[in-house]
Amino acid sequence: QVQLVESGGGLVQAGSSLRLSCAASKRTFGHYDTGWFRRAPGKEREFVAQIGWNGLATFYADSVKGRFTISRDNTKNMVYLQMNSLKREDTAVYDCTVPGLGSWGQGTQSSVCA
Repeated sequence: QVQLVESGGGLVQAGSSLRLSCAASKRTFGHYDTGWFRRAPGKEREFVAQIGWNGLATFYADSVKGRFTISRDNTKNMVYLQMNSLKREDTAVYDCTVPGLGSWGQGTQSSVCA
């Protein structure tokens, strides 16, 4: 397994931006697809975005397409989620995951107010 630590969450106004970061503990992280999910109050965990091991392929949930961008830097063992034009419904705990290793981080809270 690889340890994942998310950071970058916070409280912002609607229309603002946040950049989430996910730090991995091992370089083997760079050999696996990595994704972001989120948990909103009263809702099930939902897929947000995924990026291929080499950064060439990206996938997004329809709800964030065009506003969020996932990227990675394997030299630093990092994955990022740039979130622009934030909406109140984006309020959630955002989790980083490496599905191929069964690894999840603890999550970082991002809250959007009107």
